[in-house]
Amino acid sequence: MRLPLIPLFVCLLLNIFVDVYIYRALKHRCRSLLPSRIQLWSAVVLFALILAVFCFPKRNCTNGMLMSVMWMLYTYIAFYIPKYLFVIIDLIAKIPCLFKRHRLKWMSITGAVLSVVTFVALWWGALVNRFNIDVNFVDIKIPGLPEAFDGYRIVQFSDMHVGTFGNDTSFVSTFVDRINALHPDLIVFTGDIVNSKTTELTPFVAPFSRLNAQDGVYSILGNHDYGDYSEWPSSEAKKDNMELMKKLQADMGWHLLLNETVMLRQDGDSLALIGVENIGDPPFKVYGSLNKAYPQLSDSVSKILLTHNPAHWVDSISDRPDMRVPLSLSGHTHAMQIEMLGWSPAKYRYPTWGGLYNDSDKQHQLYVNIGGGTVGFPARVGATPEITLITLKKLK
Repeated sequence: MRLPLIPLFVCLLLNIFVDVYIYRALKHRCRSLLPSRIQLWSAVVLFALILAVFCFPKRNCTNGMLMSVMWMLYTYIAFYIPKYLFVIIDLIAKIPCLFKRHRLKWMSITGAVLSVVTFVALWWGALVNRFNIDVNFVDIKIPGLPEAFDGYRIVQFSDMHVGTFGNDTSFVSTFVDRINALHPDLIVFTGDIVNSKTTELTPFVAPFSRLNAQDGVYSILGNHDYGDYSEWPSSEAKKDNMELMKKLQADMGWHLLLNETVMLRQDGDSLALIGVENIGDPPFKVYGSLNKAYPQLSDSVSKILLTHNPAHWVDSISDRPDMRVPLSLSGHTHAMQIEMLGWSPAKYRYPTWGGLYNDSDKQHQLYVNIGGGTVGFPARVGATPEITLITLKKLK
């Protein structure tokens, strides 16, 4: 991956300006020289850290190296976001100085307090909150649902990205225990089980194999599961990576749906569970085919669709009367691993970023699970790891 050098250079210059600003503020406002010296040397260390990040290979590296880069980059960001916040507020506090008045000290103090709170929140998200599993209970009414499936319980989980945990299986084991404690009729996983290579999954085969439901565990692939985020010595090596993915999921006792459908049976009634490979918006590659998975989508059979990217539902299913797919389950967004009071920056990228959605005619519903793992940065600021227990209800 080529890094955009000009924006990075501009960013580094801005960071140097921020460090110099804070250094001068501490030197002039504090009686002791210790705070300014801490700022100076911490800035030097952080600058060395970001240079080390630039020197690491970004694609063709071991998972351990990738995790090291991720934590180094997160450390850098976790220091500079609060610094920027303080500088912006402190500059506003100095506006009266343009009119030969005094700086608004209370605003500078407020900026300092908010910066500390932000710093603590970022590290709370990395060290604590990303392990705080949240179980959401959702009732979904479906018109024409067979009587035998009224009250049917489905656990959905998604986006585990187990490579982020290295070889530590403790969180995944706890996650599995929480799912099993719900005693669901069916468990579904909606994609992105690894970050870039199937070998990341190997240590987690044993805990995932303990998942237990009356009608089994079904899964689909997400955009990270195809090996597209790694460089391979040959096309055969990439193909072997995918074959290993299929094998390990089979070893776990999961049923991987690759553009195919299974019929769930209950007291003589049936429900179609459709699983498509990844279908999304650019730059994500399209591997899936809904028509291949279920050619007669306009028939009267009750259907549940597993599709990793919620953009597929927005683009191809919602507000289309010919698509008789009353419920779709997706993941992918993670809520960008940031959620506060029901708001997430993911809304600016995905209008359906987390929770339950209906289209305008209320004939198609979508539930987006915000995932269990992390990718990109090892934290969840809000946006706690999610397990969803869906209870199907017949719309009377």
